[in-house]
Parts: sequence; C-alpha cells; structure tokens
Amino acid sequence: MAGVNPYQHSAPIAPASTPFRVTLRGLAKVIAVNPQDLPYGRDGKAGSLLDILMHNGVRVDHACGGICSCSTCHVIVRAGGRSCSPADDSEEDMLDTAVGLTPQSRLACQCVPDGSEDIEVEIPAWNRNQVSEDDF
Repeated sequence: MAGVNPYQHSAPIAPASTPFRVTLRGLAKVIAVNPQDLPYGRDGKAGSLLDILMHNGVRVDHACGGICSCSTCHVIVRAGGRSCSPADDSEEDMLDTAVGLTPQSRLACQCVPDGSEDIEVEIPAWNRNQVSEDDF
C-alpha cells in the first residue's frame, strides 16, 4: 500500500544506478538488488528499503502505508549508510517516536539506497512481524 503524505515536501531522490546487496543482520538473508527492477512500487518511496524488503518476502510493519506518518518501519542501517538518501525533517521527526533509536536508525519507507555500496540492515526484534494475517 504505497501513498503520498500531502503534508510532506521532499526533494526528488535519484534511484540506484548500480546493482547492490542488502544483508539482513540476524536473519541470514542477502537480497541482490538489480536497479533495473526498481521501483517495485508497493511500499514507501520508490526504491526504498521498505519496497526492497517487502518485495523480497521480508515483512516489515508499516502501519501508515509507507508515507512517513509513523515509525513502525524503523530499521538500523549498520553498514552502507552513506549510500542512502539523507533523512529529511519529516523522517527525523518520526524517528523521534521510534523505540530503540540509534544514530544509524532510519525509516525503511524513506531510506532509498543509491547502489554505490552494499548495505547491512538490522530489523529490531520488536519490529519483526512474526505472524501475518495472510498466514491464516
């Protein structure tokens, strides 16, 4: 469920131009991202970590639908953060409400990698969606 927050005005973000990998710390999963396949167009900003993770079967809670109106998609970018789009004021404000905030914290719906380096991401344990309505 992608959407746009009408109260948020951020600069356009350049999509990834080279292939890169997203390694999920603690989940033993590596996702190879081909920039020609982006965006998947489902969740968050085009080409965002949320979009990449959800498209590759990694469920990340995102109560607002990926429009930067909550902090449920909070992730920690442990490595490769320089390749990610900078957090704007709206994201910083939402991050202030996240549990377990770290200097590397990002909202997966807003964090768009440019492909210049591989990324290592940690999804905090309390944010992992272990049970889904689709599983019933």
